[in-house]
Amino acid sequence: MRISRRLVAAASAAVFVLMAGTSMAEGEKVVIGTEGAYPPFNNLAADGSLTGFDVDIAKALCEEMKVECTFVTQDWEGIIPALIAKKFDAIIASMSITEERKQKVDFTNKYYNTPPAIVVPKDSPITEATEAALQGKILGAQASTTHSNYAEAHMKGAEIKLYPTADEYKLDIANGRVDAVIDDVVVLSEWLKSEDGACCKLLGTLPIDPVINGEGAGIAVRKGDDALREKFNKAIEAIRANGKYKEINEKYFPFDVYGS
Repeated sequence: MRISRRLVAAASAAVFVLMAGTSMAEGEKVVIGTEGAYPPFNNLAADGSLTGFDVDIAKALCEEMKVECTFVTQDWEGIIPALIAKKFDAIIASMSITEERKQKVDFTNKYYNTPPAIVVPKDSPITEATEAALQGKILGAQASTTHSNYAEAHMKGAEIKLYPTADEYKLDIANGRVDAVIDDVVVLSEWLKSEDGACCKLLGTLPIDPVINGEGAGIAVRKGDDALREKFNKAIEAIRANGKYKEINEKYFPFDVYGS
C-alpha cells in the first residue's frame, strides 16, 4: 500500500516472540516485520503486545510451517528498506501486491483483498465518493500507501494531505482539519465503530484500480528468497483448507475478507 516519500519516526524497539509448535527444526527462525499501527489488521495494544488479523494470520502460518517467529514493529515508510537491509525476513502488514513494489521485493499469493473507501464527518455536505464530489476538498490519506496513490490518481480536484500514520489522519478529520479521508474499507469501518470514530460516517467504497491497488495483500520477502516465499504460499493454502483461516477471519470480520 505504500512507497517511501519522507522520513518518519524511528522504528519501535518492541519485539515479540512466538514459538510455533514443538516439532520446529532447530535453527529455523523467521523474523517478521509489521507496522503495529493499522487496526484491525495490526496494532500495538496498551500492554505492548501485537494484535490484529495480520498478526494472527502470521502466527497461524508460522505454526503451519513449524518455525520460530519473531515479530518486529517498523514504521511504514521504512518497512521495505528494512526488509532489504535484512532487519527481518518477511513483511506481514497488509501490504498490497503492486507492480511498483515488485521491483523491490517478491510477494507470496494474496492472503486477503478489500477495496478502498471514503469517510467524511457525519455533518458533511459531501454526498458521493466521487472525484466531482471531492473537488476543492481536503482529502487525508496515509503517505506512501496505495490509498494515497489512488487519491492522487483519481481525486485530482482535491487537495491531498498526507500523514505518516492512519491515527494522525483520523485525529485531523475528527477535529475538522480535513474534509474526508481514504483508506481500506475494513480499517475505516472498524474505526467508525469505536468511540474515536463517532465523528464520522462511511461515504462509500471506491472501484478498485488494478494498477494501483494491486492483487490484494501479500507477504513480502527479499528478492530471490523463493524458498521462504513458497513455504508461506503452501502455508496460506493449508490454513485456508484446514479451517484456521476461517476461524481467524470470523474473529475479526462478519464477511470473507479473502475476497474474490
